[in-house]
Amino acid sequence: MDLPQPIYIGDDALSELARYCTGHQLGQLTLVADQNTYAALGQAAEEALKAQGMDVKTIVLTGEEIIADARYIFRVLVEAERRARVYLAVGSGTITDIVRFVSHRSMTSFISVPTAPSVDGYTSIGAPLVIGGQKITLVTQAPVAVFADLPTLCRAPQRMIASGFGDMIGKFTSIADWRLGALLWDEPYSEPIARRSWQAADNSRQCAEQIGRADVNGVRCLFEGLIESGLCMMEYGNTQPASGSEHHMAHFWEMKLLQENRPAILHGAKVGVACVMVAGTYDQIKQLSRAEVARRLERTPMPDRQEEIERIRAAYGPVADQVIAGNHAFLDMSPAVYGQLKERILEHWAEVQEIAGQVPSAQQVADMLRLAGGPARPEQLGLGDQEVASARRVAHYYRTRFTAIKLGRMLGIH
Repeated sequence: MDLPQPIYIGDDALSELARYCTGHQLGQLTLVADQNTYAALGQAAEEALKAQGMDVKTIVLTGEEIIADARYIFRVLVEAERRARVYLAVGSGTITDIVRFVSHRSMTSFISVPTAPSVDGYTSIGAPLVIGGQKITLVTQAPVAVFADLPTLCRAPQRMIASGFGDMIGKFTSIADWRLGALLWDEPYSEPIARRSWQAADNSRQCAEQIGRADVNGVRCLFEGLIESGLCMMEYGNTQPASGSEHHMAHFWEMKLLQENRPAILHGAKVGVACVMVAGTYDQIKQLSRAEVARRLERTPMPDRQEEIERIRAAYGPVADQVIAGNHAFLDMSPAVYGQLKERILEHWAEVQEIAGQVPSAQQVADMLRLAGGPARPEQLGLGDQEVASARRVAHYYRTRFTAIKLGRMLGIH
């Protein structure tokens, strides 16, 4: 798998971008930005490239809220030409995902020019898109190169910087969930990649106060972590190194907001708040003895398939059938298979607690988020008690993975 080369983070990104394009004979380019990112860096990039004699076609997406959905994808595709043009994604996560998908489907490449350290998807192969009211991630391609202008990243709105931090802190629970899934559900797993993803999160944690001040060293530390997280996903081939139950909750909330035509919330902000909640579940797991686990497993009934399907239909609405179809392994378990899963949990309880012990406490996660200037409670995102309760009950069905939330359900942890 080809990794993006180069990945440049510094004060001279546009000159490096122009030098790269010249050296690779990339004279035909399509620059995609929105109104904010065009003002932040897109116009300067356009001028720098044209000054080198390059043909730059610019698409500036407009609207109160740019979403990686069919409308904006089609807007970029309409401007496509039959001759080959390399795309430049000048923006944050949404612009990158739109360009990633369009460039992949049009069989060309793209260069990432980030404007905010807000997400870990810059170097990923996944394109999270909104299709039919559901957030789905399609496997597409990574950029051929990344040119991040550090002063621009530091000038990004503080809420976007804090969003990137929330996305990184979520790796503490996503890696724990990944390890749980491998231990209890036989999910594929890579310890070297898990260690890399966890270390990227810990590096960001150590820079939380600097990140909260938008200090240049803190922002560089955060962006390097986001890049590393994306590379872990790219090298592993899916999102599991960076996405666990905290992301499932975040995607669930995003889906509900879209269905109800409510304003979107930054992805990383939702992930950070959900991470506090999932860390709280791990806090409870840490306190349970094997004997107490045996008692809980004995008295907690097997989930009733029809009741679970009714909950999914009530929560997921028009996309419920897709969610149900993707979760047959858990929904259709026989009593014998469910009994084997309970036995496996008991057999490996010491290892489960070892995994839980590596997750920071809910209070520690909340403190990290506050240091970085991000929200730590659902109400700070405008989410009510019902939305929080729904996420706890059914967001784990957003993916087929075995997570702390599924384990918590089996143990009567709410």
